[in-house]
Amino acid sequence: MTAVLPDAVKNALLDSAVAAGLNPATPFLALHTGFPPTYNPGNEVTGGAPAYARKAFTWSAAAAGARSISAAQTFDVPATTVRVVSVADSASGAATLRAWSPAGASARRAFSVDAADVTADTVTSAGHGLVNGNSVLVWATIGAALPTGLAEDTEYFVVGAATDTFQLSATLGGAAINITAIGDGDVQKFTPEVFAAQGTYQVSTFTVTLPG
Repeated sequence: MTAVLPDAVKNALLDSAVAAGLNPATPFLALHTGFPPTYNPGNEVTGGAPAYARKAFTWSAAAAGARSISAAQTFDVPATTVRVVSVADSASGAATLRAWSPAGASARRAFSVDAADVTADTVTSAGHGLVNGNSVLVWATIGAALPTGLAEDTEYFVVGAATDTFQLSATLGGAAINITAIGDGDVQKFTPEVFAAQGTYQVSTFTVTLPG
């Protein structure tokens, strides 16, 4: 039997000490160039003039089973590519990762790979809306395994897109990845932001949701 938590309980968890991992005394937003986010410096953005720095923020009260930052945060960034926004528990240096999201992330969509897809190296997701060149991540779902050939924490590029199917490549416009076994999961489009020179990156929204 699987229980379902009502929103009131989710909100209380997100707002309370039970979620202390999400709620350090002073949380900070950070930016990263790769997956999964790491610190000290790991793949965190560094450098620039003005120099990049993590941003202290506050959470709004949880509602509808979700909790969001209370105000947008703007970062100074050097020439780099921003792929991840994370929540850290310190202003600089070594930190504990509290939460993270791909930059400019869309909602996750379920996908499957059956025997025919294995033959064609395709992924099936009805009305997925993806187009060639999109950057995506794939996620395993509870009780299921990703198709062999695909892995979490890896940026893939959409190729061979059709209405209900697409292929994935390790490089932009490259060859489709060889999928060798069936599986399913979620696919998530995200939007890396490439800076050819010094600039600013704004995190307008960042929301943590408790599912189930």
